[in-house]
Amino acid sequence: MGQKVRPTGFRTGIMLDWQSTWYAGKQEFGELLVEDVKIRDFVHKFVNKRVKQGRSGISRIRIERTREKVVVLIYSARVGVIIGKKGQEVDKLTKELEDLTHRHIEVKTMEVARPEVDAQLVAEDIADQLEKRQSFRRTMKRAIEQTMEAGAKGCRIQLSGRLGGAEMARCETAVEGSIPLSTLRAKIDYGFTEAKTAQGHIGIKTWINNGDFLDDEGDDNAANAQKSKVSKKPAWKSQR
Repeated sequence: MGQKVRPTGFRTGIMLDWQSTWYAGKQEFGELLVEDVKIRDFVHKFVNKRVKQGRSGISRIRIERTREKVVVLIYSARVGVIIGKKGQEVDKLTKELEDLTHRHIEVKTMEVARPEVDAQLVAEDIADQLEKRQSFRRTMKRAIEQTMEAGAKGCRIQLSGRLGGAEMARCETAVEGSIPLSTLRAKIDYGFTEAKTAQGHIGIKTWINNGDFLDDEGDDNAANAQKSKVSKKPAWKSQR
């Protein structure tokens, strides 16, 4: 039995911020938690319907709540699809989310500048290629090369399922560079999706090492982590 931990969950609250930032009492907490899941699922379905080719290109969805409104931040490589012509799609999405939650919703789109080093977007790109009947080994190799060329320190891709149409499901892994999963200061991004092929679903997991949190001077989390570091005691010297 494996002891595997999701890298993002392992670092949340230490090096990474929460994907949902709000506070609620015991009576409201469960209801708001389920509402967050419904909002994320609805946004994914809404964008997928409007994408002509491939997947939605959504990296992650952050939700911030105040007493007055709910702010939904959508990080995507295809911001134009979400916004639409003259912002029509955003207005429609906002209205439908308000009908779903009965709250005042504000939708904000954030563009992912480097999709090649975003684990979720890399996993979705691999899924698109597999659904087009591309060779899984060639797809894995190409994805790793693109990620490493974009400046990543390491990349690991794992595919599970009936690979190549084989009768028996198996697991294939490709690794390049370093992926220190247990090092909290390492900026490990994780993504998962499924490719729906004719032979069955293929699970795709990606791990990408984007360097060190403490090397980013502009990162607030890194700055807080450096402040909380214990100062080194001076070496003890013998007195003669």
